[in-house]
Amino acid sequence: MSTIYDYSAVLNNGQEVSLSDYQGKVLLIVNTASACGFTPQYEGLEKLYKEFSGQGLEILAFPCNQFGKQESGSDDEIKDFCDLNFNISFPLFQKVDVNGDTAHPLYQHLKKEASGFLGSQKIKWNFTKFLVDKDGNVVDRFGSITKPETLKDTIRTLL
Repeated sequence: MSTIYDYSAVLNNGQEVSLSDYQGKVLLIVNTASACGFTPQYEGLEKLYKEFSGQGLEILAFPCNQFGKQESGSDDEIKDFCDLNFNISFPLFQKVDVNGDTAHPLYQHLKKEASGFLGSQKIKWNFTKFLVDKDGNVVDRFGSITKPETLKDTIRTLL
């Protein structure tokens, strides 16, 4: 059985990272967008990160342009937007697809391990969140409307 540690992804700065680098950490993996009604969730994600990163939480943000073309900028533009508007300190990765034949292998795995509403594997919109335990197992999936701050108790339990 595979875990998320079997995958790698490319950070916004072009550096490839093995997700095995995050072994022993609780992960919140989120597909993000800069021009979405849920974009203010970056603020809530940063607050979670500041509160729990010292205890072993990592938040991994994966920009995606598959929903209403709400992340049309380049990786540099996305980074600039996040720095200017939210001053995020958690890892920001290069833009990926999360659905379809070109979906990033990590997202193929996440969707298989934690299906959405009525068993759907498809991600419906930006800011879908996957929670991963310290052993690399996907333990839950949360839709766009779930605000990051509502995950505090669940994260605390996994830490």
